[in-house]
Amino acid sequence: MKLQRMNRRALTLGALAVSGALALTACGSDDTGAAGDSGTSAAATAAAGDIKCDDAKGQLLADGSSAQKNAIDAWVKNFTQACNGVQVNYKGSGSGAGVTAFTQGTVAFAGSDSALKPEEVTASKKVCTDGQGIDLPMVAGPIAIAYNVSGVDDLALDAPTIAKIFDGKITNWNDAAIAKLNPDAKLPDLKIQPYHRSDESGTTDNFTKYLIAATPDNWKYEGGKAWQAKGGQSAAGSSGVAQGVKQTNGAIGYMELSYAKDGLGTVAIDTGAAAPVKASSDGATKAVAAAQVVGTGNDLSLKLDYTTKAEGAYPITLVTYEIACDKGNKAETLPATKAFLRYIASEQGQGILSGIDYAPIPDAIITKVRTTIEGLS
Repeated sequence: MKLQRMNRRALTLGALAVSGALALTACGSDDTGAAGDSGTSAAATAAAGDIKCDDAKGQLLADGSSAQKNAIDAWVKNFTQACNGVQVNYKGSGSGAGVTAFTQGTVAFAGSDSALKPEEVTASKKVCTDGQGIDLPMVAGPIAIAYNVSGVDDLALDAPTIAKIFDGKITNWNDAAIAKLNPDAKLPDLKIQPYHRSDESGTTDNFTKYLIAATPDNWKYEGGKAWQAKGGQSAAGSSGVAQGVKQTNGAIGYMELSYAKDGLGTVAIDTGAAAPVKASSDGATKAVAAAQVVGTGNDLSLKLDYTTKAEGAYPITLVTYEIACDKGNKAETLPATKAFLRYIASEQGQGILSGIDYAPIPDAIITKVRTTIEGLS
């Protein structure tokens, strides 16, 4: 694939223009896109003009990860501005729902924060004629642990304490374990109210993978997309968890960083590095840079190190995959699928991510993704 080049100044201005617009319009919802656009800057228009539409037309249906919904909204806005013959409808119902929709053949591609399981690959062969579903890592992001505790502006926790909080073993904010990690904080005598996802979620899968890897003695559950610990409050989607935490003094919950806004604090993770690490795009990039490609053939699924102690690396990081057929895509949606995936994997598409609290996929991996997209058939 020959990517059209932009000079760095134009790319930077385009990314800043898009992220600035999103700061005004995005509401952090799983159900709505970036609405209320009051106009497009010249830089954004130039960036959109470089998107290769090919013969893309019609409606492109997709569903899946709510964690990447804000990124998808930004991408769709730019893509459909350039390719006005295409309508992209991404529902963001959660990773589990997206994979199910894909294996049932009701969407052109799906987003998932977990790579396809063997049985899901087998199911995909029924809809991918002479092919199968493959994982294309497209966006990374830290899973923030957001909290709402009056009077506490800074909070550090380690893996054992986090596990005990979400498993109902630590139930009050002035618990000795939390106080030991935060000697300067004025921790209130207040009940902890942990929030988790009610729907099947790749965010849950990655969060619990971290707990299983980092503190196996304190997290005895098998993990997966469905929440398994007892107790706590539940809410649908990343936006639902964020809203629940925001409305409840004493609450704590896990969510993709772009939802941890509007008065919510985020926990710094004590990984054993010199200083606790807060959720950030840079921290996620450092974590993903050490990931290994473990997929075979055209599949590019990754293995992350949830126990990293590298300075500045944020350990609770997820990678969202776009899942598509390597062969056997429907003829009526293949041009639009390739054009959209080509754009979001491009230098322009990846360039807007850090400005909206996501992390781009490292060059060595995204280059393989671009090559794979061109071979979709």
